[in-house]
Amino acid sequence: MIEPAYSTGVLLLIAVGAIALLLVMIMKLKIHAFVALLFVSLVTAVAAGIPVYAPEGEPTIGSVLTTGFAGVLGSVALLVGLGVMLGRMLEVTGGAQILADTLVSRFGEKRAPLALGIAALLFGFPIFFDAGLVIFLPIVFTVARRFGGSLLLYGIPTAAAFAAMHAIMVPHPGPVAAVEILKGELGTTLLVGIPVAVLSWVIGGYFIGQWQGKRIHVDIPEAIMGEMNDLKGPNGEKMPAPSFTHVLLVLLLPLILISGNTVLSTLISAGTIPKDAEWARYIMLLGMTPIALLITVLFALFTLAPGRFTLETGQKIMDSALGPVCGVILITGAGGMFGAVLRASGIGGALTGSLSGLGLPLIVQAFLVSAALRVAQGSATVALTTTAGLIAADVIAADLSNIHIAAIVFAIAGGATVLSHVNDSGFWLVGKFFQMDVKTTLRTWTVMETTLGVAIFALSYVLWLVA
Repeated sequence: MIEPAYSTGVLLLIAVGAIALLLVMIMKLKIHAFVALLFVSLVTAVAAGIPVYAPEGEPTIGSVLTTGFAGVLGSVALLVGLGVMLGRMLEVTGGAQILADTLVSRFGEKRAPLALGIAALLFGFPIFFDAGLVIFLPIVFTVARRFGGSLLLYGIPTAAAFAAMHAIMVPHPGPVAAVEILKGELGTTLLVGIPVAVLSWVIGGYFIGQWQGKRIHVDIPEAIMGEMNDLKGPNGEKMPAPSFTHVLLVLLLPLILISGNTVLSTLISAGTIPKDAEWARYIMLLGMTPIALLITVLFALFTLAPGRFTLETGQKIMDSALGPVCGVILITGAGGMFGAVLRASGIGGALTGSLSGLGLPLIVQAFLVSAALRVAQGSATVALTTTAGLIAADVIAADLSNIHIAAIVFAIAGGATVLSHVNDSGFWLVGKFFQMDVKTTLRTWTVMETTLGVAIFALSYVLWLVA
C-alpha cells in the first residue's frame, strides 16, 4: 500500500470526482465502459499521487494499473469463457426449451410462472443475464399467450431469476472477481450461494412479479423470437432436442464436482483426511471451478453432439459464444484495475474508514458502497469488483472465515442489484423486449431489482450473524 498523498477529505473528493467522471463518460458522452474505466483509472492514479517512478518493487502507476487488471482477468476469463460455451450449446440444441417445457408441464397452469422461474434459475447458472433472458423470451411469450394475463406475471419472475444468479453465483464474473479480490473460496461461495439465490428470488422476484402482474397490465408482444433449436439435418429436418434429464445432468455436473472439492478440503482441514492424501488432492483438482467447468463443457459436447451436430459444428457453436462476452470480460478486468487504483492510493481506506466512523459493520459498509456505485454507473459487475477492491484490505485484515467472506460477497451483490435505472443496460433490455415505456419499466423492473437486492442483503446479513 502506498502512503496516502492527501488527507481523507481530499481522497474522498477524488473518489467522488472519479465516479462522477466515469458516469459522465459512460452516460453522457456514450464512451464504452472499458475505455472509460481505463481512462478514469489513469486519471485517478495521477490525481491521488501514485508515483510514476519508484524504486524496484514499489508500486507505480503502471504496475498498479496492469496488476489490477491482470489479477482479476486471470481468473474471470476462464470461468466466463467456459460458462458461455456451455450455455450456448444448451441454447442451440433446444436444451433450454426442453427444460422449461418439462417444468411447466409438471407444475401445471397455475404454477407456470414458478416453473419458468425455476427453469431460469437452473439455466442461469452458466449463462449471463442478458443472454439467458433472450433465450427464454420465446418460452415466456408462448406461455403467457397460452395462459393469458399480464406479461409481468411470467416475465418478471424469469428475469429476476437470471438477475439473482448473475449477481450471486459463480461462475458469473462479478461474484468470481469479488471472491478472488477478497481472498475467499469459490467452492464455498458457490454452495452457500445456492440457497441465498433461491430464497432471494422467491422474495424479491417471484412474489413481486405476481404482485406487479395483478396490478399492472402489460400486453404480450406480437412478435416471437425464432426457434430455440436452429440445428438442421442434411435434409433440412429438425434435430432432436436432448431430454430433460440430460440437460439437468449437464447443469448439475459442475455443482457435484465443485461440491466434492469443498467437502474434501473441509475434511483435510479438520484432520479427518491426511494432508498428504494424493487421491483426495486429485479429486479436489477435478473440483476446482475452472476444471469442473472444462469437464462439463467437454461432457456436454460429447453427449449432445451425437445425432445433432458434428464436432466441427460444435467448435463453431462454442466460438460464437465467445465474441459477445469479450466486452464483459474486459470491463470486469478494467473494474478490477479501477479498484486497484483506489486501493493503492488510499481512497478505499478513506471511504471505508469514513463509513467505519459511523459505527457500521463491515458487511453493511459493503452493501452501501456497492449500492452507491451501482446507482452512479449502472453496471452491477463494475460495482461488485470495485467495491470488493475498496474493502479488500479490511476484509483480509479481519481474517474472516470463507463463509463470512461469502456473506460479504452476497452483500456487495445485493448493493450492486438495487435501483437499476436508465444507466443500466438491463433496464433497457427488459423494457424494450417487454415493450414497456420508461415509466412502466421504472415501476416494474426497477422496483423488482431493488426488492431483490434488499432481499439478497438481508439473507447475507443473517448468514453473517449465524456463521
